[in-house]
Amino acid sequence: MDFRLDDGWQIRPIGGNTGMAYVGTKEQEKLFIKRNTSPFLAALSLEEITPRLVWTRHISTGDTLTAQEWLNGRSLTRGEMKDGRVAALLTKVHGSNVLKKMLRQVGGCYVFPEDLLASYFRGLSSSLRQHPLLKNVANELRAYQPKFDHRDYSVCHGDLNHKNWLLSDSNRLYLVDWESATLADPAMDLSMLMCQYVPRKDWKAWLTTNFEQSLKDTFQQRIAWYCRLSLLLSIKHHCERGHFIEMNQDILKLADISKKQDFI
Repeated sequence: MDFRLDDGWQIRPIGGNTGMAYVGTKEQEKLFIKRNTSPFLAALSLEEITPRLVWTRHISTGDTLTAQEWLNGRSLTRGEMKDGRVAALLTKVHGSNVLKKMLRQVGGCYVFPEDLLASYFRGLSSSLRQHPLLKNVANELRAYQPKFDHRDYSVCHGDLNHKNWLLSDSNRLYLVDWESATLADPAMDLSMLMCQYVPRKDWKAWLTTNFEQSLKDTFQQRIAWYCRLSLLLSIKHHCERGHFIEMNQDILKLADISKKQDFI
């Protein structure tokens, strides 16, 4: 796409996949550019959660371009997702009143447990709807929704895939791709990370090490609820895309955690 920047910037798509991310070059300068990203990016840059925001421009096509500093680095590996620095950055996000205020100001929405359940059932295939284990778990989740005051909700990333963590060559960690950001129970983010990257046997130790002050019974119950919900959503996602090996792996995980009385 021709953005018609008139000051010498050359812009080309990165990978040509979504049409939303670009690299911009001008002489020796290089920037990461995105089209029509959330204005929430300014607050994330200010809090040093994402790479520094350099400029924002409205262009003749009606699009808005944001440019961030280009950092050489890499995504985290799956094994690195258990590291304390990941938990520390996530804690910073969840504890930031600045981010919470700014996300509200740009129209960020609250996501409640009932919203997540509704998204699971919406368009659910009959095979998953009638699956005995999934049906049982979904009914339990609907009957015992976590109680957590929405005034204590935090900014949640909502998509903590290891590819969304950028470790720069200077060893600085950033969390990127904030299109799924919401105001929600921080246990939602934590459970998503745990289900994907922390071995089941290490859950209690990982939580105790990184969130010792919050490791109360009510916190554990919320984690338990969101972990099972996260797996249900993942199972649905894999089923819709025909990824049946991954779907069955998640069903086995769900069966394992559902049969244990001591969940955490």
